[in-house]
Amino acid sequence: MIDRETVTKVAQLSKLKLTEEEVELFSKQLGDILNFIKKLEELDTENILPFYELNQQETPMRNDIPQEGLSNEEALSNAPQSEKGFFVVPRVVSAE
Repeated sequence: MIDRETVTKVAQLSKLKLTEEEVELFSKQLGDILNFIKKLEELDTENILPFYELNQQETPMRNDIPQEGLSNEEALSNAPQSEKGFFVVPRVVSAE
C-alpha cells in the first residue's frame, strides 16, 4: 500500500483533485500495481523473443502537400491572453 502523502503528491503534480475516498482507494490500487510489477520482474525472459505482429502492414502515408498556415494574429485571435505575439498560460513548473 502506498502512503497517503505519496498519492496526494502525485495527484497534486498531475493537477488532480481527489476526495478522501479516492486517496484511500488509489493508495491501495497503486500498491497493488507496484507489487504486480515486482512479481513480473521475477520472470526469466532471457530466452523469450519479443512479440511481433505477424500481419504487419505498412502504415499508409499521405502526400505531404505544403499549405499556407495561420498568421500569428489569427492563431492568437481566440486566445484568452497573449503577450508580445505569444500565448500566456499559467505556470505549471515551480520556480524552485
